Amino acid sequence: MDIMEESLKKHKELNGKIEIISRTHINSREELSLAYTPGVARPCLEIEKNPDLSYELTRRSNLVAVITDGTAVLGLGNIGPLAAMPVMEGKCALFKEFADVDAFPLCVDSMDTDEIVRTIELIGKSFGGINLEDISAPRCFEVEARLKEKLDIPVFHDDQHGTAVVASAAMINASKVCKKSISDMTLVINGAGAAGTAIAKQFLSLGIGNIIMVDIAGIICDGDEFKNPAHYEIAKLTNKNKIRGSLADALKGADAFIGVSKPNLVTAEMIQSMADKPIIFAMANPTPEIMPDKAVEAGAFIVGTGRSDFPNQINNVVAFPGIFKGALAVRAKDINEDMKLAAAYAIAASVSDEKLSRDNILPDSFDREVPKAVARAVADAAIKSGVARLTEYNI
Repeated sequence: MDIMEESLKKHKELNGKIEIISRTHINSREELSLAYTPGVARPCLEIEKNPDLSYELTRRSNLVAVITDGTAVLGLGNIGPLAAMPVMEGKCALFKEFADVDAFPLCVDSMDTDEIVRTIELIGKSFGGINLEDISAPRCFEVEARLKEKLDIPVFHDDQHGTAVVASAAMINASKVCKKSISDMTLVINGAGAAGTAIAKQFLSLGIGNIIMVDIAGIICDGDEFKNPAHYEIAKLTNKNKIRGSLADALKGADAFIGVSKPNLVTAEMIQSMADKPIIFAMANPTPEIMPDKAVEAGAFIVGTGRSDFPNQINNVVAFPGIFKGALAVRAKDINEDMKLAAAYAIAASVSDEKLSRDNILPDSFDREVPKAVARAVADAAIKSGVARLTEYNI
């Protein structure tokens, strides 16, 4: 039985991957009166007088909503909110398993940006943070931007920023192994959707020398016309030399490649045209832009993919649980660029110099110390950047 069939069998057996467990016992009249009426009236009234007490008197301080409209689920595309539920449940299970953060899946049956934003805005006070998931571009950009303006809790689109954080951590360590300075490197990103755009912005924060973005129409260059409004902004920030052409043109002389696009788009000849010790992060799933063995055979020095059956898996699970844990610990109002950058460096630092190698640039996904390290780095960055409500925390 292959993994797909085994997973289907497991889902049917479990009848859902998450459940609600009470944190209090209700086995007597006194316990009933404390947990519910009449005793519960007192915390209600205290929260009415001071809304911040909702973090102390309810589970809000550790509760994240995982929200999708089902329009960009994994590599499956627009399969709708009901079909997206297994993924959202899985994400919630990862939050709990890796960071002890409670998360609840919410699948919104609308592709209307106004409706999605308003729905999340209306339920926002029930949660300490919002994790947007599997919402297609360019809608995802507007949804996140508008919610950041309306809500005073962290709003984080993991497909964008979680991917960007892990890719940044991988590149920090890959550059060490290659003995190259990130500030001198040219990076080609193939795929200018949600993930690709976020990766570009994160790498600009890292101080990358130059980025060349490529989409289905070719290299993105300032002055061109674009169907996606987000491309106008990214065009002004990238492609310093204003080159035009195809992916093959972009890769000539480049130090690194990140693919968040489609299978088998990179050839051996393209890698051979790159600079010395090329870094290849072929992250299309399940089939990458080039298979690792072919990339190495063509001369790639370091290769990473999104898959768990190859070295250097670039997996969001080492990022988002710790990022939210840190943000929640200090009751952050936002997850800003400083916090994301701190997370990337914390993930990179989780691989010791002794263990760092061409085939080991990221920590093991099951290393439970990584989310704690990320959480502490994120909490400190939140405090330092002024978005934290608390200046002390316990992680």
